[in-house]
Amino acid sequence: MIWWGTLQSGELLPDDARPVSYLDRGFLVGEGVFETLVVQQGVPFALTRHLVRLERSAAILRFPSLNLDVIHAAVSEVIEANLPDVGGLGRLRITLSSGHHDPRLLVTFMAQAPWADTTSAITVPWVRNERSAIVGAKTTSYAENVAALAAAQGAGVSEALLANTLGKLCEGTTSNVFVVVQGEVLTPALNSGCLPGVTRELVIEWFGAVEADLPFELLQSADEVFLTSSTRGVHPVEQLDGRRLQARPVGSSLRERFATMCAQSVNP
Repeated sequence: MIWWGTLQSGELLPDDARPVSYLDRGFLVGEGVFETLVVQQGVPFALTRHLVRLERSAAILRFPSLNLDVIHAAVSEVIEANLPDVGGLGRLRITLSSGHHDPRLLVTFMAQAPWADTTSAITVPWVRNERSAIVGAKTTSYAENVAALAAAQGAGVSEALLANTLGKLCEGTTSNVFVVVQGEVLTPALNSGCLPGVTRELVIEWFGAVEADLPFELLQSADEVFLTSSTRGVHPVEQLDGRRLQARPVGSSLRERFATMCAQSVNP
């Protein structure tokens, strides 16, 4: 079941419902914002932080103020309706489209396969525009991400890492990136144009990671590299551009500690 409606009201519909109008600007030009959350045993993680970012993204696209009561109700209804089929680990997506005359809200919930303990990535030649009109917003205008991610998957890895127009380290297509240099955990500052990821934010708050202006080339000499996202958590990279990173003590430790902290507080 999915939840579909406006910012004022909506309803549960079958998965095969096709409620999007051909006039919906989210469909026509990608004018929409979204959030993806991990759900464990029916409980969404860091829902408040995700809704704060959803509001911020919506404001950047000049959407009207969000009705959070409607969104909370939609989230609860979708999880309850789908939990028997989804099981213990799921992925919830909240999508807000600009619609035709008024925004439209879609909430979906499906099973999430667990990630392996480590992952692999490549660097790609395309760049993020740190001066974009929608920088900082998590939008549905995802064609650039899809193309870069397809290149990564074609190379047999899970993620593609990008610089910005200044040649600084920025982010992955669906993740934030961290490096470990001489024991210090560093991540690109938001002025790099990277998305303000919720997991990124928690790693900075919980473990003291430092935001910095980082050259893209640092990926090739860093002691460790790891990715963060809502579904990945903290995800150490064991292979980057074919280079195998053998020792990953910091990233592996943070992965375990992050999972422990999440279990202790589901809405940090």
